[in-house]
Amino acid sequence: MKFFFVPTRLILILGLGCLSTFPAPGADSVTNVARAQGRPGSSALYPSNRAPLAPSPFVKLPIGAIKPAGWLRMQLELEANGMTGHLEEISKWCKFEGNAWASPEGTGHSGWEELPYWLKGFGDLGYVLGDEKIIKEARRWIDAVLASQESDGWFGPRSLKTSLGGHPDLWPHMVMLNVLQSFYEYTGDPRVLPFITRYFKWLNDQPGSTFGNGYWPKIRAGDTIETVFWLYNRTGEPFLLELSKKVHSNMEDWTSGVHNWHNVNISQGFREPGVYFEQANDPKFLEAAERNYQIVMGTYGQFPGGGFAGDENCRPGRTDPRQGFETCGMVEFMHSFEMLTKISGDPAWSDRCEDIAFNSLPAAITPDGKGLHYLTSANSVQLDAKNHAPGVQNSGTMLSYSPFEVYRCCQHNVSHGWPYYAEELWLATADHGLCASLYSASEVTAKVGDGSPVKISEETDYPFDETVTLRISSAGPVKFPLYLRIPGWCEKPSARINRKRVALKAAPDSYSIIERIWKDGDTVTLHLPMRPRVRTWTKNHHAVSVDYGPLTFSLKIGEQWHRYGGTDAWPESEVLPTTAWNYGLELNKTAPERGLEVMRKPGPLAGNPFTQEFAPLEIKAKARKIPTWKTDRFGLVSELQESPIESEEPVETVTLIPMGAARLRISAFPVISEGKGAHIWVANTVVPVTASYCFENDSVEAMINGFEPQSSNDHDIPRFTWWDHRGTSEWVQWDFPKRQLVYVAKVYWFDDGPTGGCRVPQSWKILYKDGDNWKEVEGATQARTAINDYNRVTFTPVNASALRLEVQLQPGFSAGILKWKIE
Repeated sequence: MKFFFVPTRLILILGLGCLSTFPAPGADSVTNVARAQGRPGSSALYPSNRAPLAPSPFVKLPIGAIKPAGWLRMQLELEANGMTGHLEEISKWCKFEGNAWASPEGTGHSGWEELPYWLKGFGDLGYVLGDEKIIKEARRWIDAVLASQESDGWFGPRSLKTSLGGHPDLWPHMVMLNVLQSFYEYTGDPRVLPFITRYFKWLNDQPGSTFGNGYWPKIRAGDTIETVFWLYNRTGEPFLLELSKKVHSNMEDWTSGVHNWHNVNISQGFREPGVYFEQANDPKFLEAAERNYQIVMGTYGQFPGGGFAGDENCRPGRTDPRQGFETCGMVEFMHSFEMLTKISGDPAWSDRCEDIAFNSLPAAITPDGKGLHYLTSANSVQLDAKNHAPGVQNSGTMLSYSPFEVYRCCQHNVSHGWPYYAEELWLATADHGLCASLYSASEVTAKVGDGSPVKISEETDYPFDETVTLRISSAGPVKFPLYLRIPGWCEKPSARINRKRVALKAAPDSYSIIERIWKDGDTVTLHLPMRPRVRTWTKNHHAVSVDYGPLTFSLKIGEQWHRYGGTDAWPESEVLPTTAWNYGLELNKTAPERGLEVMRKPGPLAGNPFTQEFAPLEIKAKARKIPTWKTDRFGLVSELQESPIESEEPVETVTLIPMGAARLRISAFPVISEGKGAHIWVANTVVPVTASYCFENDSVEAMINGFEPQSSNDHDIPRFTWWDHRGTSEWVQWDFPKRQLVYVAKVYWFDDGPTGGCRVPQSWKILYKDGDNWKEVEGATQARTAINDYNRVTFTPVNASALRLEVQLQPGFSAGILKWKIE
C-alpha cells in the first residue's frame, strides 16, 4: 500500500499566506461568533421553541431534508445490511408475533426497553437512507403502537403500568416517544400529536412522586421533558409546561451535580439541566450541564476517544485508558451533544460529538456491521471472549464482537448512533439561515431567508481531509446567513466564495457567518487546516496521544480475527494481536509534533475508511518498546505508569492509524526519555494476597489497595467477597516477601445488609506461617465483627512469612473484606 508524505507546514503557508484577502462579491457581511443566539419574537421557518421557552439558536430540520453521502452513507448502509437491519431475525425481543408492544391489548412478551431501543434507530435509518423496506417494517411496529392506546392515554405494555410496586415504569415509554417523534417529523402522520397529548395528560394526572420512582425512570426522566417541549412547540398546550416542571422537580437532581455513576445514566442524564434551561431560561442550568460533563471527564475521561471509563459504572481508581466505555453510552453521549448544540448554540458540543463519532463508535462495531462489543477502550490489545472481571466491572465476555443477546442493551440501542448523527449534519438557524454543524458529504434541501427553498451539496472527505466544498442551488437569488462551524482544534481557517477569498478571521471553537445574496451555482470552499498535535494527559501519568484535526491516532497493531461462535451469517469473533504493542513514543522535548510524519494514501477515499486496510491516513513516529509492559492477570493491558519511561530498546519507526480504524489500539502512549526524571517501568507483580475462593467480579487485591471504605456497604470501591459461598469455612492469606514482625491485624468487613447476601462473619481467627506450619497467634484480643469500622486485633508479636485469617461464615450468608491492614 503506497502512502504519500503530507507536508503540513507547506499547506499552511500556501493556504494562508499567499492569497490576498478581499470581500466576496455580493457579500453583505462576514461575522464570527463564539456562540449562536436565539432570536425572541422571530418567526421560524421550522417548528422551534415558542414562548415562554427560550428562543432556539438552532432547529433540527425535517427528517429527510438531509441526504448523507460518502463514508457516512456507507456506515448507514452497513447498519441496514448488518445486525441492526436484521434484528427481527436475530433478537428474541424484536419478534412481532406476540410482542407486548405490537398487541392492541398491550400483552405478550418483550415489554421493556429492547424493542423501543431498536425501533428508535431502525426507523430513522430507513428515513435517512430513503429505504422503503425499512420504512415499511418500522411503520408496521409504529402502527401497532398507535393502536394500543387505552382510553386514559396509557399505551403499550400494560404490565409496565404497575411494574414498580404498583406504580408505572415510565422509562421504556420515553424511548418509544422518540420513535414517534421521528415518525411524525418524517411523515406528518396526524395520529401522532393527539396520541402523545393524551398520554401526557394521563402523565400529568399522576402525583409528582411518580417521577421519582424506579431506578432508570428517575435518572433518565429528562428524556420526557425533551418530548414535552417538542410537543408544546407543535400544539401550544399550556398543561405541557406544568408537566415538564413537575418532572424536573421530582426526578434525579442533575442540576446540583452527578449523583449516579452508571455510564449510560451519565451519558443521558448529565444534559437534563441543559434541556430544562429552555423553560427556566436561567443560564445556571446550561452551566450545570457543562459542569456535569467536566466533572465526569475531568476524572474518568482522561484519555482520547471522547468517552470515559465507565465499564458499566465509573469506579474510583479505575481511570486508566484500558477501562471501557459502553456502546450504549457512546450513542447516548452523541445524542446529548447533538441536543445541547441546538439548545446552547455552543460549537464545543459538536466537537465532542465528532470526537466519539470518528474515534470510538466505528471501533465498537465490526467493519461489516454484523456485530458489536459491549466495551471499547482507548487502550485495548486483545478482544477475546474471556472473562476480564474485575479489571472491567462485569463478568463474561465484554470485549469480543457478537450480534447476539450477550450485549442485550447495546445490541438494540446502537441503532440510533449513525442515523441521528446524519440528521444533525445541517441545522436551521434562528435568523432563517443554515448551519453546517457536523461536516460530512451530504445534500440538504431547506427553506431559508424569505422561505425560499435552497439545496446545498457538500463535497468533502472530512475528517480525513481538510477541505469542505458547498455548492448552492436555488431558483433565484436569495439572501440568508450561512453558518460554518470552526472546530476547536482549527487555528487558521480560510474560505473562498466562487474562488475569491473571504475575510474569515475566526477563532477556534466558533461560528463564521457569511450573510449575502446567494445565487444558483455559488460555491463556498472552506479550508480547515490540520496538523499533528500531541496532547499530554497530566492526570493520567503524563501519557500522550497524537491528533490530526479531529482524528486521534492509535498504534497499528496486527489483527487476527477468529470466529469463536455464532453462525456463518452472524459470526461471533475475537480479535488477537499479531504484532508488538508495548511501545512508548520518543518525542522531541521542546516540540513534540516535530518528527511526526503524516502520510496520505493516494486515490479516492474508500467507502469504509474505518478499517486498517482502507484507513487513508497514517502517521510515522519514533518509538521504543517497553519490555516489562505486558497484559495483567485479568487479560487486560496493564495500567499506565508515570512518564517519562526509560527504555534501552532500539528506536523504531512505528505506524499510527486513526483510532476509529483500529479495533486493537494503543492511543494513550507512555513517553520515552533518558536521564534525570525518567522512570523504570515496574513489571506486573505477583499479588501477595490469596483466598480460598473469590467471586469473579471481585478481586483479592482489593483488600490491600489504597481505597479507604466509607462504610461496610461501600459499593464505590473495589472489594473482595467469597460470594456466593454461604455458611462455609473460608480463608484469606497475605504472603510476605521475607519474614517480618507482625502484632496487629485490622479488618474492615463488607456487609450489604439488609437486602444483600453478605454479612459480617460468625467468627474469625488469625494464624501465622512458621516454616511450613500454620500456627494460631497467641495473646489475641477479641476478634470483633462490627460493621462500619476496622476490627482491630492485637496479639503476641510473631516473626512470620505469611498471615492467614480463617473465617466462619454465618449460616445462609456470604461475607467479604473491604480492607485488611497489618502492623
